[in-house]
Amino acid sequence: MLISRELADAFNSQIGNELGASHQYISIAAHFRQRHLTLLARLFMEQSDEERQHAQKFIDYLLDTKADLRIPAIAAPTPTFASAEEAVSAALQWENDVTAQVTRLMDRAVKENDYLAQSFLQWFIDEQLEEVVKMDRLLGVIRHSGEKNLLMVEAYLVHIEKAG
Repeated sequence: MLISRELADAFNSQIGNELGASHQYISIAAHFRQRHLTLLARLFMEQSDEERQHAQKFIDYLLDTKADLRIPAIAAPTPTFASAEEAVSAALQWENDVTAQVTRLMDRAVKENDYLAQSFLQWFIDEQLEEVVKMDRLLGVIRHSGEKNLLMVEAYLVHIEKAG
């Protein structure tokens, strides 16, 4: 096995965290879709897909390193949100939580001198900065627009898509 049992256990837990994030983003996407905010709904469905891909990367790593793979139970997502701000605040909090989780994984990999795991995890560290910034900016735009002007947020998303 190319990974310690302790780090493999932590990676298995992270698979659950990533799948949980995927489910949470589906719930957020549904919140926006019910309100006919199709671009916000699409953004969060894409986030859901991305989180599933992150879980798959951890699965592949564990299999490649001949570690025991144990996909944990996934907690149910928050089913409803009172507002767009509450939904995106939940997403930002989730990304901050995932950043802390990945940082703890990196700390363990460094402590164990596991350079393969450190290299693997560096991609996630870089990705988390992008994710936190994206959700923080979106939350700022939603707060500035207000709940009654969410169509302006949709226009912002069109602008960002064209600029990207």
